[in-house]
Amino acid sequence: MIMNKNFTKNLLSLAILLIFCTTCSLSAQEKQDDADGKNLVKWNAGALLFKNFSFQYERAVAKKISVAVGLRFAPKSGVPFPSLVKDLIDDNDTWNSIKDFKTGNFSITPEVRFYMGQGVFKGFYVAPFVRYATYNAEVPYTFDVTVNGTTKTETMPLSGSVNTFTGGVLFGAQWKLSKLVYLDWWILGPNYGTSSGNISGKKTLQPEEQEALRDALTDLEDLPLVKTKSTVNSEGAKVDFSGPWAGLRSGLSIGFRF
Repeated sequence: MIMNKNFTKNLLSLAILLIFCTTCSLSAQEKQDDADGKNLVKWNAGALLFKNFSFQYERAVAKKISVAVGLRFAPKSGVPFPSLVKDLIDDNDTWNSIKDFKTGNFSITPEVRFYMGQGVFKGFYVAPFVRYATYNAEVPYTFDVTVNGTTKTETMPLSGSVNTFTGGVLFGAQWKLSKLVYLDWWILGPNYGTSSGNISGKKTLQPEEQEALRDALTDLEDLPLVKTKSTVNSEGAKVDFSGPWAGLRSGLSIGFRF
C-alpha cells in the first residue's frame, strides 16, 4: 500500500514536471518566433515566366493573421506565350493584327491572410485581396485597303492603356525553410472585377482607308474578356475597352524574415 502511494506521488510529480517543461518549451518557441521578426519580404520567382517582376511585403498583426501588399511591374515586351494567345483568339486575321503587340503592366495588391495552422507565416492560408492594375500597349495595327482593284497593306500605330480593379481570394501555403528563409506557394487566386481604357493613333486617312480600318477593327471584338468599341475618322482611330475583367493569381515566392 505504501508503494502504491509513493508510486502515485512520483507519477504525479513526473506529470507536473512534463507539463511545466512543455509549457516552457512552447513559451520559448513563441518567444523564438517573435525574435525571428514580424516581417517578411518576398520575391515571386514564378512571375518571371510572364516577364513580370513581383514582390510582396507581409507583416504579422495577430497570432494567425497577417497583412500584406504586393507590387508587380513589367516593362513593355511582346505578348507572353504567343502560341497560347493565338489559340485563345482562334482567328488568323485578328492574330495577324495584334501579334506585334508590346505590353507592360503595373499592379498593387493589398490582402489579409488567415493562417489555418499553429501560427502566423506557417501552413495553409486563405487571403481575401483587391487589386488595381494598369496595362500599357503599343501595336502597329495592319489592315488591307483596296483602291481601284489594287490591294495594299497599311499600318496604323496604336497605343494606350487599360485600367482594371478586381477582388478575389487567394488560397496558398507557406513553409519555414530555415530560421529566416520561407517558401510561399500561391496555389490559386481567382479574381473578378471591371476594366476600362483605350488605345488610339493619329494618321491622315482617305475615305477608302477609313472604311477598311473600320472593318478591320471589328475583329478586336473577338478578344477574350473585354468589350471593345472602335471609332475611325480622317484623323486616325480610337478603340475603347470596357466591361468585366477576370484573372488568376499564382506563383512561388522566396521570403526573408526580419
